[in-house]
Amino acid sequence: MHPENTTVYRESERVMTNNNGRFGKYGGMYVPELLVAPIKALIAAYNDLSSDKVFMDSFNHTLEVYAGRPTPLTPIKRFSQAIGGPNIFLKREDLLHTGAHKINNALGQCLLAQKMGKRRIIAETGAGQHGVATAAACAYLGLDCVVYMGSIDAERQSPNVARMKLLGAKVIYVEKGSKTLKDAVNEALRDWASSYDDTHYCLGSALGPHPFPAMVELFQSVIGKEVKQQSQSLISKNPDMIIACVGGGSNAIGIFSSFLDDDVELIGVEAGGTGDKLGQHAARFQCGKPGILHGCFSYLLQDEHGQVFDTHSISAGLDYPSVGPHHAELHDSKRVFYTSVTDDEVINAFKLLSRTEGIIPALESSHALAYIIKTADKIDPMKNVIINLSGRGDKDLPQFFSENLLDDLA
Repeated sequence: MHPENTTVYRESERVMTNNNGRFGKYGGMYVPELLVAPIKALIAAYNDLSSDKVFMDSFNHTLEVYAGRPTPLTPIKRFSQAIGGPNIFLKREDLLHTGAHKINNALGQCLLAQKMGKRRIIAETGAGQHGVATAAACAYLGLDCVVYMGSIDAERQSPNVARMKLLGAKVIYVEKGSKTLKDAVNEALRDWASSYDDTHYCLGSALGPHPFPAMVELFQSVIGKEVKQQSQSLISKNPDMIIACVGGGSNAIGIFSSFLDDDVELIGVEAGGTGDKLGQHAARFQCGKPGILHGCFSYLLQDEHGQVFDTHSISAGLDYPSVGPHHAELHDSKRVFYTSVTDDEVINAFKLLSRTEGIIPALESSHALAYIIKTADKIDPMKNVIINLSGRGDKDLPQFFSENLLDDLA
């Protein structure tokens, strides 16, 4: 393990007003003075454009004609029969252009950056899907793209590295710290602090300093809005339960957002890794405590001295020590139930969906599938359950073969 000191910055009173940027006590904007100016400009642009009908109509049109929205709800009857489960539907974000929900946010932020006159986009990525999505959005809009990626993640997600480069992005491998997502975020923030005159930081998940959590949630809320409409068409009511994996939390908050005021059971599934000890998992709500990382106050895996601990997950996209602040508030209010599954349970879910339905899920999404397998015998078989299949698993196959995780295949 490589614990790292967290630099705690005094919250800027010049930018924060009332509860702006807060989800209960979580969220906020804890940044060095170098980042106050670009964040202040971003807040102003986001506030203007998020309420601008022309901009939002353009964003939604781009999601339709470029990204491939709306995505369908797919019933998975053979999978459900195999586990003795309820009626299960997949929200098929894996069918989007670039293969995951990440394109929703990438397009939204790149369109916003373009309106701000920013021509250079930087991004961080873990599993590579946000990097690919940002590279694609930049190619589509004619913007320059730089992606920071931990060298360990780059090795286990090599197909996505190749895709980013093919799309014209410059990929910078991060060799510091744990060489994973946390360290990629660190380097992206350092870049932004010195280049914000012409650069926008396209943060990939619903975390970080204000306004990123709210902005990412807005751009991902299309998932929940579609599910609400599709559920009425398919089953004439809301689903009984929605399940999503939770890393930073963008796919989960995107699908949850339309149901927070409804009588729908919401379940977020974190990475349980290989054990319960710090360093063996990325289950922030299991043994984390509130703290500050990357400009945001939320649950954080840290020791008694505030040192951030390395995490572990078979999934690069969930391998992060903190979580989005809206999820922290939803956890404390008990509106959403957060739990975790192990790497072994995830591998089993990955294989089962592939073999029963002909759909290869991302390892991230397989956490949500693993939860339904684990709890199927406790769920009323008449219930309607929607699982957010946040991405496809092509990117994970080299990791499976390199780690001999598919040895039982014929």
